[in-house]
Amino acid sequence: QVQLVESGGGLVQPGGSLRLSCAASGFTVDRYIMNWFRQTPGKQRELVAQILSGGTTHYTDSVKGRFTISRDNAKNTVYLQMNSLKPEDTAVYYCNKSPTTSWGQGTQVTVSS
Repeated sequence: QVQLVESGGGLVQPGGSLRLSCAASGFTVDRYIMNWFRQTPGKQRELVAQILSGGTTHYTDSVKGRFTISRDNAKNTVYLQMNSLKPEDTAVYYCNKSPTTSWGQGTQVTVSS
C-alpha cells in the first residue's frame, strides 16, 4: 500500500528557511519521479519541484535558486529545502509520485511577519 506522509511545515518569517519531508512507504522513491506541489485557497495546485529517477531536478521559475528537492534513499524520504521564503510561498505543500497513486495530507507553510 502506497503511503506518503508530509511534515516539516510551520510558521516562518520572510527570509527564513524550512525543510519539508515526505516519508514514503509501499514503494521505493528512487524508482519513481517524485514531485512537490503546493496549493493556496482559490488557486490551482502548482508543481513546485520534481526529481527524476536519475537525479535530474526541475523547478517552477518562482522558486529557482531558493528551493532544492532531494532524496535520501536509505530513509526512503524526499525533502524540499526552502530558503529565502516569501509570503507568496504560503500554501499547503504536498508530495506525490508519478504515476500518481494517492495524495498525502499535506503540510502547511505560512510565511508572515
